[in-house]
Amino acid sequence: MSRVTTAGRLIPLLAATAMLALASIGATIAQDDGETAGEPVSLRVGLGYIPSVQFAQFYLADEAGYYEEAGLDVTFENKIDPELITLLARGAVDIGMGDGTSVIAAVSQGIPVRYGATVYGRDPNVVFSLAESGIESAADLAGASIGIPGRYGSSWVALQALLASAGLTPDDATITTYPDFGQAVAVEAGQVDAATGFFNNEPVQLRLRGRDASVLRVSDVAPLPGPGLVVGTDTLESRGDALRAFTAATIRAMEEISTDPQVGLEAAFERVPELAEDPETQLAILEATVDSWVSDYATEHGLGAVDRDVWESGLRIMRSLPDSTVNEELTVDDLVTDALGS
Repeated sequence: MSRVTTAGRLIPLLAATAMLALASIGATIAQDDGETAGEPVSLRVGLGYIPSVQFAQFYLADEAGYYEEAGLDVTFENKIDPELITLLARGAVDIGMGDGTSVIAAVSQGIPVRYGATVYGRDPNVVFSLAESGIESAADLAGASIGIPGRYGSSWVALQALLASAGLTPDDATITTYPDFGQAVAVEAGQVDAATGFFNNEPVQLRLRGRDASVLRVSDVAPLPGPGLVVGTDTLESRGDALRAFTAATIRAMEEISTDPQVGLEAAFERVPELAEDPETQLAILEATVDSWVSDYATEHGLGAVDRDVWESGLRIMRSLPDSTVNEELTVDDLVTDALGS
């Protein structure tokens, strides 16, 4: 892993080591995965709901040839998080970006997945509102109307955790569901007081449109494990070398983008040309994304490293929520694997 400064900029102390590791892994994965020697190993990679600049590290690793150098032929598939977890468990997708809280919920139900490398060192979930709403703390959400995409996934867990930090439950607010993810539009139109979202998405776009946004970052009061690389346990056992090579190449791209976001922006434009229609917004989203990659733990241990204390916190918080289904006997070792090299 590379080191980062407290300002969030990377110092590539281990970049050369990572490149050597990629070369070594790339030389062996074809044999371990049953592919013909010398041919790239195919990997199906699940990303988020839609192609986005938030996935610039994956696009850069592909466009710059890092996956190819590692002996991989990568195909990206966009899936919503609950569906992706199921596909990973079945081996229909080899590795993907999944939320830590979704892994906790899945493993509690006996679904065989593991979290192997951190992408977002700080969980990006927020509750945001227009500044004139007067919502400045979790306590201010009492009696407020709050828009959400649904009562599922990381945003629902995060909202409940934020409310609980002020001694509140969802029953203390009016919850309105927007299955089309239109909650940000509803906030701007004054249809709801606040909404769930990501630090690197809706609040950024509101500010660029000249609207002052008030942002409650859930990780400030309720540390939860953020999105990272998730794998099915059977796939991890059968394709471990390929998955380790993919992880190392992806973190290499994260290092470059953290030093120079422009390279990530250009890779995203190459992969998703319509993003180039609004470069100012996309750069702002990417810069906020990079900010969320870096935590105090990542500063000390490097990008990709898994902070087990945050996972312990996530388990405690999710167990304490109303109608929790989290297995009381579940431990961090049941959720996290070191096998991806993070």
